[in-house]
Amino acid sequence: MATKVFVPRLGEGVDEVTVTKWLKQEGDSIKELEPLLEVNTDKVDTEIPAPASGVVLKIIAQEGQVGKVGELLAVIGQPGESVDNEKLIVDNALEVKAVSNQQLAQPTINSQPQTTNKEMGFISPVVAKIAAEHGVNLSQITGTGLNGRITKNDVLSFVENGKKTTDSRQPSAVSRQPSITFNEGDQLIKHTPIRKSIADHMVMSKHTSPHVLTVMEADMSKVAKHRSANKAIFERDGVNLTFTAYFMSAIVAGLKHYPIVNSSWSDEGILVRKNINLGMAVSLGEDGLIVPVIKNADDLSLLAMARSINDLANRARNKKLQPDDVKGGTFTLTNHGTSGSLFAFPVINQPQTGILGIGAMQKRVVVIDDAIAIRPMVYMSFVFDHRILDGASADWFLAKVKETLENWS
Repeated sequence: MATKVFVPRLGEGVDEVTVTKWLKQEGDSIKELEPLLEVNTDKVDTEIPAPASGVVLKIIAQEGQVGKVGELLAVIGQPGESVDNEKLIVDNALEVKAVSNQQLAQPTINSQPQTTNKEMGFISPVVAKIAAEHGVNLSQITGTGLNGRITKNDVLSFVENGKKTTDSRQPSAVSRQPSITFNEGDQLIKHTPIRKSIADHMVMSKHTSPHVLTVMEADMSKVAKHRSANKAIFERDGVNLTFTAYFMSAIVAGLKHYPIVNSSWSDEGILVRKNINLGMAVSLGEDGLIVPVIKNADDLSLLAMARSINDLANRARNKKLQPDDVKGGTFTLTNHGTSGSLFAFPVINQPQTGILGIGAMQKRVVVIDDAIAIRPMVYMSFVFDHRILDGASADWFLAKVKETLENWS
């Protein structure tokens, strides 16, 4: 009997995926739980395993196609088994309807009429009413409220600027670029879902908050000494002790002393986050980058921090992350120095307040107590939202990170 493969729910709030690559083709044999295809959501590439052993009888969703939770992806059966295409279409429609009805049946917390959109989040009745009156497409507005929520003022400002539109969708950051002319020999590399998502998020971030950069230099002598003394011990526990673990722990110290940095902007006020959830940018090579999140990082020892970093980095590079692994971050670290960069001006990962960039560690000549010395030094580039932090408060935080690293014991 044929087994149908449906789009699974990969995480809370994940309603659709993009098929990025089929690992098996029609006619190929496959074993139960063997990877069948790769899908992308929230910049995370995830493998979907086969629910049964057999042969891939039919592939329904093609690469690049978007599928909603409950939609049919493929059919697995026995060699020679026939597939009724018309019945598949009917069954798929019924399955999607059942999933939709299940979602509609969920109880609402607030009895006040409301609406939501998977990209825009909560839309209040007032905002929806004003948008309808002025013919405004809400998907074209970048929200400044809590968690990116669109506020009444956002809509009114949009109307005043004369940006009304009847388009059904907001063009991506890529499509808003000027048109280009192709010459003979030029090569067009198609955008991947990850690249499109990165482009949209970066442009949105620069349009959302005023970015300001402050830089300090840290002497890594004591950290380097501690790492050399403990690297072998950590390895016996199966953990690779990287400098990233020290930087993350120093960030935790800074955020504990200055909680305002662990916050988000909203029209109602500054939301200071209770939990410290640290994101770390992980390069995926030509595929771009992704930012998995270490939840409750303030509860972790150096060993536990290093173990979490190892786990997330490995799963990111092997496409084993889940959508929840990249959500909920309150502050981000990007270690651009791994490729030799000394300085950088990172882009804030909205709706966070700041991002810290770490440059390459180099032995440099410095003056200590009026004497010349050679020390392993790094530049730390802190980019912050000037709506929330001023120069002094940003420097206080960065100075605490520097102090923690330089006095490691």
